[in-house]
Amino acid sequence: MSRPAAKPRSDAAEHLKAVALRLFAERGPDGVTVRQIAEHAGQKNHAAVGYHFGSKEALIRELIIDGARAIDERRCAWLDACEAAGGPHSVHEIVDGMIRTSIDPDLAPGDESFNRFVLLLSLSQRAFFMDALEGRWNVGYQRCLDHLRRLMPDMPAKLKNQRFVFLGATLGALLSAREAELADRSRPHPMWQADATLAHAARAVAAMLEAPVMGRASGGQA
Repeated sequence: MSRPAAKPRSDAAEHLKAVALRLFAERGPDGVTVRQIAEHAGQKNHAAVGYHFGSKEALIRELIIDGARAIDERRCAWLDACEAAGGPHSVHEIVDGMIRTSIDPDLAPGDESFNRFVLLLSLSQRAFFMDALEGRWNVGYQRCLDHLRRLMPDMPAKLKNQRFVFLGATLGALLSAREAELADRSRPHPMWQADATLAHAARAVAAMLEAPVMGRASGGQA
């Protein structure tokens, strides 16, 4: 049985979530206290996080689900359109779509925080992160992997799965680096502000997925 949709939060709670996400992205979840979240949100009551969410852990869980659901919905909508047109047609097209659906189109580039938050959380509390997802909100990601299996060069399934691990790590690091640079408003960031950079990143990551298998990895001699 699916869970009912979460009830809408008050404006104050949504503001706390936005502030907490930014702080977690900058310092990591373990480096931020509920008191600091309340203070940065302009709340005089330092128990505001507990009042609205019950605990810091519950707040983090809600942030994970909010962001993962939004990405999954964007990714599935993009895939639906691609498949309706007979695609996706290439590894590059899939990787480009994965990158672009990981970016929130409703936020200014310097206001994004979710990818940094997820990267830091998965490094320090991966079991908690996976538990919060409950095996959901990754349908689009798995659909992308299915298309990649179809379009990648012929190689053992074990090696394709290894490259998918490389893919996830690379995308997480790349998107987090972009967010961190654009969040620094003290100077321009021409590389990350250019749309061509994302296209170039997609081509580079696709090249990693499509690289020939050589040496010991292919069962031959190094």
